[in-house]
Amino acid sequence: MLRTFKVEKFHASIIPESTLFKVLKYLDKEVIETPFLLIDSEMIKEKVSMIGRHIRNSKIFYAVKANPDIEILKFLNELNLGFEISSEGELEILSSLGVEPERIISSNPVKSLKFLKMAAKYGIHFFSYDSADEVDKLTKVVPHCNVYVRLSVPNEGSEWPLSKKFGVELDEAATLLTYAKDKGLNPVGITFHVGSQCTNVYNWNIALDKAKALWELAERNKIKLTLLNIGGGYPIKYTKNVVSIETIEKNVNNLIYDKFPKNIEIHIEPGRAVVGEAGIFVATVIGKAQRSDEEWLYIDIGVFNGLMESVGGIKYSYIVESYKHTKYKKRYTIAGPSCDSFDVIDKNVTLPEPDTGNLILILSSGAYTVSYASEFNGFSIPKTILIQRKGKR
Repeated sequence: MLRTFKVEKFHASIIPESTLFKVLKYLDKEVIETPFLLIDSEMIKEKVSMIGRHIRNSKIFYAVKANPDIEILKFLNELNLGFEISSEGELEILSSLGVEPERIISSNPVKSLKFLKMAAKYGIHFFSYDSADEVDKLTKVVPHCNVYVRLSVPNEGSEWPLSKKFGVELDEAATLLTYAKDKGLNPVGITFHVGSQCTNVYNWNIALDKAKALWELAERNKIKLTLLNIGGGYPIKYTKNVVSIETIEKNVNNLIYDKFPKNIEIHIEPGRAVVGEAGIFVATVIGKAQRSDEEWLYIDIGVFNGLMESVGGIKYSYIVESYKHTKYKKRYTIAGPSCDSFDVIDKNVTLPEPDTGNLILILSSGAYTVSYASEFNGFSIPKTILIQRKGKR
């Protein structure tokens, strides 16, 4: 059956027409129980080709936590990408795909002993840290490994800040580099994170200024660094345009090669930027209600089984299936299927009115959705379907 969706001009500014066309074509041919996440593999490939293009001596390590679906990881592995992981579960998936240890790093500054033992056995040798306790663990489990200290940097302008849980200031970072060297580890560099979905390009300026100051402190302490890990943070389009990958990277590249040695190695850890815009959730309207002066729209995916980032302020764009021939729209509060009142995805969303049973597409939902999902209240975690060339999946 052919479906009718209310596609508007601004949708094309959020997601490429080619990706939307593939999704609509899929929905016309396939019948599958919602909710599910469709991923456009060609969009992933395009994003991978863009990241790191404008930063010399850079290597990409996909942050597996963004979306650990095995088909996505298999596809990225075929592109010979590196991977950043934090747990034995993530390592087990990569191991099943035969990913070489040289293409795996771990930038979680606090790792479990179980994971470290597994990583050591697998042959992983690059780890971040931000405490003396972590140095002691690494010395015991992965002696002589390469380590890079996590520096605390501002996260203003990031829609998902990451600055409070990890990272240390300059003096402590310098002390930790020396401590790691004294314990027999190999301190090779510095890492930082400007915050996920960072729309403020100047965060990278401040972070690189701090990293340069730490680099010089390390040199004075006779520690020769060779690596700068700039983390992730590249933003994607949810409801509006954002600063481009090219703009961020040209700025970062100029700053790096103005402040640091020319032969420095750069690691980049994109997650959201790789899979976010490639994903579209397909959900179903399961109910409508008017409560006081509010119009409520209930769908079969919510904050617990896929849209947890909406709680932190991430807002999505929606396309509704509707057969009503009217330009009239309503302002909705969109809620998930659970019986928990916390399960509210968004408010004041203006949409054409769908009927109960119609589909609703949630754009740019490929990252930090399924990976956060639980089966709270008995609602299943949505299936991920990778759309490949010529309709293969």
